[in-house]
Amino acid sequence: MAEERQGEDVVSEFLGQNPHLASWVESLQSQCETNKQWRARREFILRNMESFPTVQPGVASPSLDRLLSLSMVWANHIFLGCIYSQTIMKKITEMAEGIVVRDVPVKKTRDEIMGKGKRPAMCEIEAESSAKKPKPAANESESRAGGRASARPGAAAGAKAGLPPQAPAEHQPFFNRLYKAVAWKLVSAGGFGPNLDHFEILRACVESSKASLSCVFVPLKDIPDLPVSRTQKEGQVCELRCQTVYMGTGYGRDESSARAMASKEALKVFQGRKVTVKICRRRFRGRDVEDLVLLDEQPRNSGLPPALDYPFQSEQPVGTLS
Repeated sequence: MAEERQGEDVVSEFLGQNPHLASWVESLQSQCETNKQWRARREFILRNMESFPTVQPGVASPSLDRLLSLSMVWANHIFLGCIYSQTIMKKITEMAEGIVVRDVPVKKTRDEIMGKGKRPAMCEIEAESSAKKPKPAANESESRAGGRASARPGAAAGAKAGLPPQAPAEHQPFFNRLYKAVAWKLVSAGGFGPNLDHFEILRACVESSKASLSCVFVPLKDIPDLPVSRTQKEGQVCELRCQTVYMGTGYGRDESSARAMASKEALKVFQGRKVTVKICRRRFRGRDVEDLVLLDEQPRNSGLPPALDYPFQSEQPVGTLS
């Protein structure tokens, strides 16, 4: 602490002797920087100005841009734990020699912050629904499929046709970009946790990727394939999709809390090393359908919750989130 205070005193004394330089350097502070971060970066800039002799206060130049860029890289490394190439890390370490920063945050990698551990258990609705529904035998499945074909030939034919095999590959590039946006958003927020506004984080990342969220609400008691104990409860269930790909389901007392829980479930998928769009079987209005689902690398302890909406049929509308 004494060393840091001594460094601040030296900087203050230097700026006091050079008032023209003081007004210029203070104009370089970023709006998103805390005072602590700015004091450290300011000292970095002042200590290294001699290494960039063409830098003139108040005059834009490539040398000034490079110095400011290196100062931001160093500050990001110190305060956010960002890691850069070996050459850059060596250079900023040398340039920062003699600068003392007290209470430096513990550095963690993105994987450590976002959690490399086993995926948390799925929501209670999903677990109970999967436990309640046993797998039918092969003959039984064929018999049921035949019964549905007799009753609703059009619907059975559509289910048999399924989604085109190339559908996941067509959606994957977008979700690769969304993964990066969510990853850095969570890092800047201090990591995934219960106190975040999960919906706002997810919506901001989706909109920054030039897309929008789709949201469907259904009263809990109106959802088929749920245990009786669940259907007797009041509340809303929310299903989130983006570009027709299913992302998460959540339950709450009202639409707002259900949406928040669905967003939290959706963000859990982004805690792994990557996300993948896959074709999965889900229940929708009492029958099995193929659906596009966003998944992580972790094994799932239970099946997917029943679908509240099926956007791959023209007669099934999708509720768009305003």
